[in-house]
Amino acid sequence: MEKGQILAYFAAFPCGMMVRLQLFFPVPKDSNPKQQLMRARIAAAAARVMAEDGVEDFALAKRKAARQLGAEDTQSLPKNEEIEAELRTYQALYQGEEQRERIRYLRERALEAMQLLSEFRPYLAGAVLKGTAGRYSDIDLQLFTDDSKGVELFLLNRSIPYEISDLRQIAGDQLRAVPVFKLDWQGVPVNLAIYGSKDERGTLRATWAGRPIERAGIQAVTQLLADPG
Repeated sequence: MEKGQILAYFAAFPCGMMVRLQLFFPVPKDSNPKQQLMRARIAAAAARVMAEDGVEDFALAKRKAARQLGAEDTQSLPKNEEIEAELRTYQALYQGEEQRERIRYLRERALEAMQLLSEFRPYLAGAVLKGTAGRYSDIDLQLFTDDSKGVELFLLNRSIPYEISDLRQIAGDQLRAVPVFKLDWQGVPVNLAIYGSKDERGTLRATWAGRPIERAGIQAVTQLLADPG
């Protein structure tokens, strides 16, 4: 039986996604089989939490999933990449057309906001760019400017209400507090993370061990929308 046929076969069963997870994310041979199974179950449950409940934080989704399954062994917690793979599978299986329409709509709103904010070097990041945004997802934009006050004045002059918070991220080799302007754009929550202009040429990470944060500029997002696939 071909690998694609095997995956299609298991997709019909509740445990299908967990089996696929073990195929694509093999764990060490000396790992406890019970821990392997629990790791896969948590990844699948966390993906459902993110897809159905609108949870965007991987750590929170893991905790909720582990609590639902009565799992307290932190060694069984999956990596974010494992959950993201399960999330893509879940959305493809159970939210196919809805998911495609949602992503297109959110990317269109993101592009509009980016064009409005073009002087601040905007980039799209996060779940909307990756194509895994859930039913209640925000649009995450990164702005690269040395004039954060200019962004604030820009919003004030256009009577766009906003709130300010911050998040911790690694820019280059430094952990820093990044100011975030939270606002509503065409009925969709948007987060504007403000970085220095030099950061545009560097690498941004959510954690020290995390992968570089993917981002796409106006031209790239325009191309995404032009691609029918």
